[in-house]
Amino acid sequence: MLPVLVHFTFTALWSQVLLYAVALAAVAYISYNGWRNAEGTPKAPGEKPAPPTSEQRMSRALGYGAIAALLAWFGLRYALPSSAIPDGKGEGIPVHTYGVLLASGFITAVSVASRLAQEEWRKLAWVPDAQGGGRWVDVEGPRKREAVMDLAFYVLVGGLVGSRVLFVLVNWKDYARDWTQVLSLGGGLVFYGGLIGAALAAYYFARKNDMDFLRLADLAIPTVSLGQCLGRLGCFSAGCCWGDVASAGSRFMAHFPGSGLAKDIFGRLGGTSSLAFQSQAQDARYVVEATGEILHHAAPGAVRISEWVTQHGTTLPVFPTQIYESVGQLVLFLVLLYARRFRRFHGQIFALWLMCYAVLRTSVELFRGDTERGTLHGLLQSLGASGLADAVPLEAWFNISTSQFISLCMFTFGATLLYRRIRRAGEAAGVGPTPSPA
Repeated sequence: MLPVLVHFTFTALWSQVLLYAVALAAVAYISYNGWRNAEGTPKAPGEKPAPPTSEQRMSRALGYGAIAALLAWFGLRYALPSSAIPDGKGEGIPVHTYGVLLASGFITAVSVASRLAQEEWRKLAWVPDAQGGGRWVDVEGPRKREAVMDLAFYVLVGGLVGSRVLFVLVNWKDYARDWTQVLSLGGGLVFYGGLIGAALAAYYFARKNDMDFLRLADLAIPTVSLGQCLGRLGCFSAGCCWGDVASAGSRFMAHFPGSGLAKDIFGRLGGTSSLAFQSQAQDARYVVEATGEILHHAAPGAVRISEWVTQHGTTLPVFPTQIYESVGQLVLFLVLLYARRFRRFHGQIFALWLMCYAVLRTSVELFRGDTERGTLHGLLQSLGASGLADAVPLEAWFNISTSQFISLCMFTFGATLLYRRIRRAGEAAGVGPTPSPA
């Protein structure tokens, strides 16, 4: 497990100048992309837009450049010391394995989705040439591929906002003390929040660009599982979303390291503990090593969790739930990609994914051990209902998590959508229910 691949620091003058140059080049490139991809005003609804004017190009370039410059400023303040930039934190740039794999998953998902969009909307037209001949050209597929590439920006923003909002809601008691921390770089993200935020952004994009949302969802949603397959490997590297304590005899388990053992890709101590280690180092409960049983009081053969992990420098053996979900997501992607060949209506693959992922996530949640993800026990405690919270122990199977509750809602929505679309498809084919005689 590598929480941090490598940590770049910028204490030397040459490295600070280099970082400024890279930031400036990034802002210039993003501004150029805004200029190049500017759109003209449509001549009429449904027609191809006219070529953009110089004013339209400049306006888009300035908008892109302003956003890029703002992001670059925050990044430089985080990475550089105060001697190189006002109010600099001097944290450098740690390249986290989680971030690399999450970004890789997103890029892979967008690439596959754009290719599927080109195949989905393929429309051939005969284009004559000057010699009197011609050739068949796909006139619609490439445009839809570019549209999905544009959609990626909306999905990225919607996903980040949604995942952060749900994380704050789940941990609202912590943020109630200081709401300014909501916008801080610390804290975490929640997949379901990101999924909801990305879905809303995609729906807005589809409506804006006159695309059938369910048709778009059918081709895009399996790639979400492909991205999550890599994303969950990032969770495994960072030591987040970890599993419950496994018994000593378990053959498939994982230990997540503390800062004294966690190394980077070059074998150097990274100085960063896995999130699982940080959590268990503060866990005052007790555990029976042989069985993995968690207790809230001292007992013969039991040891305090925080003392055990401090002594060993790693977490207790836990179920690698990140690997469970990663494998499940890969299988889900492959199955639904194959199932697209047998679609009967738009929305079928989307509904099946909602149902299948809900089952997968609920099953994996049964093996989770991170109480930070939000549970019924924690909700009751935050509401001041300590008596009810005691009746729902942290380790109880009925102490459902926030994700399990959302999974239940998502499965219901998917099943309802599938039923309604099947019924509509049957009625359209003339095989619907026969009306009763008068």
